[in-house]
Amino acid sequence: MGALLLTPDGSRLIVDGRYITAARGRVATSAELEHVQVELASGSLEESVAAALSAIATTSIGVEAGSMTLDRFGRLQALTGGRFVPTERVIEQVRLVKDAVEIDIMRTAARMLSDAATDALAAVRPGREERDVAADVEVALHRAGFTKPAFDTIVASGPNSALPHARPGSRVLGDGDGVVLDFGGIYDGYCVDLTRTVQLGAASASFNRVFEAVKAAHAAAIAAVRPGVTASSVDGAAREALSKRGLGEAFVHGTGHGLGLEVHEEPRVARAGTGRDEVLRAGMVFTVEPGAYLAGVGGVRIEDDVLVTASGYEVLTAVPIDLGSYGAAMERRGGRRSDPAGER
Repeated sequence: MGALLLTPDGSRLIVDGRYITAARGRVATSAELEHVQVELASGSLEESVAAALSAIATTSIGVEAGSMTLDRFGRLQALTGGRFVPTERVIEQVRLVKDAVEIDIMRTAARMLSDAATDALAAVRPGREERDVAADVEVALHRAGFTKPAFDTIVASGPNSALPHARPGSRVLGDGDGVVLDFGGIYDGYCVDLTRTVQLGAASASFNRVFEAVKAAHAAAIAAVRPGVTASSVDGAAREALSKRGLGEAFVHGTGHGLGLEVHEEPRVARAGTGRDEVLRAGMVFTVEPGAYLAGVGGVRIEDDVLVTASGYEVLTAVPIDLGSYGAAMERRGGRRSDPAGER
């Protein structure tokens, strides 16, 4: 565990003995971190933080309210005489726009995820249990070079695909199933995320209708991305495309979320009025992942990672959308989709 103290005079990272060697090694080998002073906690982390703050002449100290537990906040308040003040979006605003180094890392991670997706999607075939497919997906992520999955892998088949955050279970994939796969990885500390929906065997007319509607919503949302527009307008483009096709009520979540050190961070790409509505700026990275879900029938979700550029957007992930069956993943190994893609 650790705590980072940011003051006008510098940055102090206080960690316990489990992390002191790693923290010092990281700082010593990074020019970007040369200003950080690493210290070993002499007692509990809270006591060490309070001691470090005792010399700071200020009446209040801001803490990240979204990251600190109520228990830790209470202990620090008691040790510092009530000087702590909950803050929101201070660090989030700094992280909102990625710098050139971060963008390079995320481009690399997106390429790795795209490569891993070919092997991951090839694992989807009739006769296998969802949880076995999920295990193969995570092996593919490991082989691609990711430190670990960015979140619990989703493999949802048949009627389970109507659950946006379904957990892979013992259901056996069968001919005619639609299968939603949502997976991501962490590379050099940064998260990437991808979803594809695969059809096993011949698709029904109802599945094709939903798939084509979600595909249109995905394309419309990406086409709306550019500096100066609001995140809610990107969500609105996806929602309008689904509503025109009679599936507006089946879209039950936001169109996307920011990516970075966490797999869910700002900006939130959702309906206007449901949270802070960011104006897009070059350097923001977020997912575009519209979906439609019909209880008892199934669902479709398509997700890519998008970078806002000075002139429009760049789709970082590159995996074919039209995977009509699991065999297409092998047939199109190494292929890159063309609509929408690239920089606009």
